[in-house]
Amino acid sequence: MSFLSGAHMTGGYGGADILHDCTIGVEKGEIAVIVGPNGAGKSTAMKAIFGMLGLRQGTVTLDGRDIGGLSPQERVVAGMGFVPQTNNVFRALTVEENLEMGAYIRTDGYRETMEQVFSLFPILREKRRQPAGELSGGQRQQVAVGRALMTKPKVLMLDEPTAGVSPIVMDELFDKILDVAATGIAILMVEQNARQALEIADKGYVLVQGRNRYTDTGAALLADPEVRRTFLGG
Repeated sequence: MSFLSGAHMTGGYGGADILHDCTIGVEKGEIAVIVGPNGAGKSTAMKAIFGMLGLRQGTVTLDGRDIGGLSPQERVVAGMGFVPQTNNVFRALTVEENLEMGAYIRTDGYRETMEQVFSLFPILREKRRQPAGELSGGQRQQVAVGRALMTKPKVLMLDEPTAGVSPIVMDELFDKILDVAATGIAILMVEQNARQALEIADKGYVLVQGRNRYTDTGAALLADPEVRRTFLGG
């Protein structure tokens, strides 16, 4: 069983199932990437693991603990950080205020963690007094990730972290994601830029219509001729 595991998940919205016996997992310090065509259920799988979607079948566990009955807020307290694709910063607040908002569940001092975030994302220290809404798209993504890190998560979940950014910014964000994983945090990521994401992934999951089609290491999926032809453009 993985450190974070969503096993045999079946469920959806209303009466329609989007996930069908879908299994996703990630270990501490590793990067797991969920890829697949539009409508494959990638973000749905992540939301199910985070508790934003009810499951008819399946289990979600974190460090061996069944967390299926916990709300998303309770899962944050348990050690899960989640960065949605959109509306993931408070645009009117400064960078520093956004990070402080991320520490809302903390009962201890959080300045040390903020310094760690600034060390990871130096541009945020430089722009700490600037409203987040004035930042570039890539910088706002760094704010969003930094705010999630302020909770001191065991797992960081990222939904399309490179959506709408340039290829150069995408490479920079992936480098930062590797840095976060190197601290021992498990990272689960949904990503449209499948080839680039699999290049940094320890494990990859290819979903099609809510089902696992391929599961392997990122390198093995990149080398698989069928995966390359069908999902990576050759």
